[in-house]
Amino acid sequence: MRALVTEGVLDGLPVVADRPDPTPGPNEVLVRVRAAGLNNGDLVQVMGGYPAPPGSPPDILGIELAGEVIALGLGAHRFKLGDHVMAVVGGGGQAELAVVHERCAMPCPDSLDWAAAGGFPETFTTAHDALFTQAGLRMGERVCISGAAGGVGTAAVQLASAAGAQVVATVRDPSKRAAVAALGSRVVVIDPSDLFSGGPFDVILELIGAPNIIDDLRSLAPGGRISVIGISGGAEANVNLGELMGRRAQLFGSTLRHRPLEQKADAARRVEAQVLPLVALGEITVPIVETFPLEEARDAYRRFAEGGKLGKVVITVNE
Repeated sequence: MRALVTEGVLDGLPVVADRPDPTPGPNEVLVRVRAAGLNNGDLVQVMGGYPAPPGSPPDILGIELAGEVIALGLGAHRFKLGDHVMAVVGGGGQAELAVVHERCAMPCPDSLDWAAAGGFPETFTTAHDALFTQAGLRMGERVCISGAAGGVGTAAVQLASAAGAQVVATVRDPSKRAAVAALGSRVVVIDPSDLFSGGPFDVILELIGAPNIIDDLRSLAPGGRISVIGISGGAEANVNLGELMGRRAQLFGSTLRHRPLEQKADAARRVEAQVLPLVALGEITVPIVETFPLEEARDAYRRFAEGGKLGKVVITVNE
């Protein structure tokens, strides 16, 4: 099969190469990949960081995918041959074929085309887990989505709005603000420099990282929660513990890729039960910036690294 790999990286970009076809093990399904979204973790892996967890392909990129089930491993029964599925995976998504544990896979709603399905799993599972499972966002609470124009940000805005929260989204590029505001029914979009005046917030979803933490903490309501799921702006920050204590605040951090199977399956089931019905109704969408075929995946990585995008960059496969 053809796959996008880190071995032999050229000019800081991955290359397409031949790899052996994978074989599904017990409780796994083999998927003919149709689309695979790009994420910050892919860029970091190309640069030598964020390695795949044990058991995942160590050199094949891609942590989310959508495609058709073409083979079943021993004991796999959740899906049948020909079913359309999507999933967060430890690696190997940006290839013609990929193996997925059946408990981590979700059915693709008919309302999503392949590109949208390929860009859905990682962003929406990450956003849903951070907002609701980690930070416990509730109806009527005020939430700030910091850095809301990217894939996870646009997912989080929609999920929080659908849950009845009052959503404030920070977007640096003025040209993107109207589109982000249109993602939900009660969304206010502000410049990141106006964060403090836009508060106080019950929950802040932090997608940028260290540069924002001080202002995040100052903008929290008493008992507020900060969930950090992105550190593209930096990983090390000085936190005033006295302020944290005084606000009775909580600071969370999480990733999906290296979690145990049980936790990944639990996150998938929550999205399947709470989000996919909204997707089927067309109330949740996956904004797509641009798609690239697998053989042009290097251009996809260039486009992703440029920034200034609203939504997802997706690699299409087996078209």
